[in-house]
Amino acid sequence: MTNFSKLPHEKLVAYQEARALLACVVEAGISDARLRDQALRAARSVCLNIAEGAGRTSWPDKARVYSIARGECGEVVAALDLALLSASCSAGAARAGARHAEAVYALLSGLIRRAG
Repeated sequence: MTNFSKLPHEKLVAYQEARALLACVVEAGISDARLRDQALRAARSVCLNIAEGAGRTSWPDKARVYSIARGECGEVVAALDLALLSASCSAGAARAGARHAEAVYALLSGLIRRAG
């Protein structure tokens, strides 16, 4: 838990894993500026959409926003994969990011099923 606030998203394991994913994207140091920007924007979007979903009151709203976060999670992994394939990032950080992304994806899938 980040202890930054006492809002509901702080308690979600999915949010904590998404933060770790973002940290890995930063640590990967993707050298391609466009790909780095895309990966960072998508990783931030995962975190922000999880926070937004946690604050929603209706289950359909939660499911919609969590679905967006899950899609962005896939985009982050693809960006890390492409950066790794083109030898333009740290392999260790990219692989760690992929592991966090798998956890985020699974946790979001559970939240979506629960909301549906």
